[in-house]
Amino acid sequence: MTSISLRGVQKRFGDTVVLRDCDLEIDDHEFLVLVGPSGSGKTTLLRIIAGLETPTDGVLYFGDDRVDYVDVGDRDIAMVFQNYGLYPHMSVYKNMAFGLRRRKMPKAMIDQKVRETGELLGIGHLLERRPKQLSGGQRQRVALGRAIVRDPAVFLLDEPLSNLDAHLRVQMRAEILKVHRAVTATAIYVTHDQVEAMTMGDRIAVMNDGVIQQLGTPDELYDHPVNKFVAGFIGTPAMGFLTCDITRSAGGADLHGQGVRLRLPADRAASLPDDADKVVCGIRPEHFQPISIASADEHDCVMQGVVEVVEPLGSEQHLIVEIGGQTVVAKLPREHQFEREEKVALTVDPRRLHLFDCESGEAYL
Repeated sequence: MTSISLRGVQKRFGDTVVLRDCDLEIDDHEFLVLVGPSGSGKTTLLRIIAGLETPTDGVLYFGDDRVDYVDVGDRDIAMVFQNYGLYPHMSVYKNMAFGLRRRKMPKAMIDQKVRETGELLGIGHLLERRPKQLSGGQRQRVALGRAIVRDPAVFLLDEPLSNLDAHLRVQMRAEILKVHRAVTATAIYVTHDQVEAMTMGDRIAVMNDGVIQQLGTPDELYDHPVNKFVAGFIGTPAMGFLTCDITRSAGGADLHGQGVRLRLPADRAASLPDDADKVVCGIRPEHFQPISIASADEHDCVMQGVVEVVEPLGSEQHLIVEIGGQTVVAKLPREHQFEREEKVALTVDPRRLHLFDCESGEAYL
């Protein structure tokens, strides 16, 4: 098994800075996910780990060995790409055996490893077929098999499920995790899909604009985002944001705006800087609770607005609500009935509120 350490890694292409001072420690046999929007630098970071790109600055270690100057063929890594990268003229068996043959491994050992890997991935009965005779999910399994059959120390996956339909993506997520548990490799998985990140990663590194914004477990990122970007990127539907004015009092603070009145208890109000007169308030969709407009004055935290869209989703519904020119999404049980253009009142537990600086976007924790 191999741990991975990136220290001060930067990458520039001409005047364009793609990665900025990236520090990252990945444990032995960890499944780490790099997630972020397109252009955030996650694939470039993966390619530096693979040896396909050279960092402009910084160093990279596999265990105790510095490898940022080591050729890709000597790093004991295997990669899986979104386009599968299979040889169309070769059978599944020959695709999976190709790397082992180049290593001049004995034929009997190659045969054993290919067949064992084929059974692990549920493609043992497809070994004589060619890629064009396979479905997208089967091709992805072959690509995974070709990588893990080599027993690499590091297993790199660059958006491997992006070409599959939604149902198959869910199935393949489980397959990839099962494979990772069966091998000893450290895995790094790149995706722009935060649902994949949340369901697969032991830890997640959220990237934006070439910077690792936050590194943590799925629960840490969801419950304690360090800035507005992470808060808005992690979670489906996304967190809603309301910009509010601040009025302080001895018992706490009031956040208010058009259609918004949120009372903060003293311990939450204490996190706000003394000179701040505005704050961005973040609310997860599932933390909204509907109340009657007539009872609004009885609650410490109230938001009143107009329903723009109702999205029925079986056991629940999503309401897109316009509140004083700002829009939020509320995830509510189906038993509450709402109509488009209906006036609604919502409340929230003040302990569930996330508070962010209006200019920097940094969280007040």
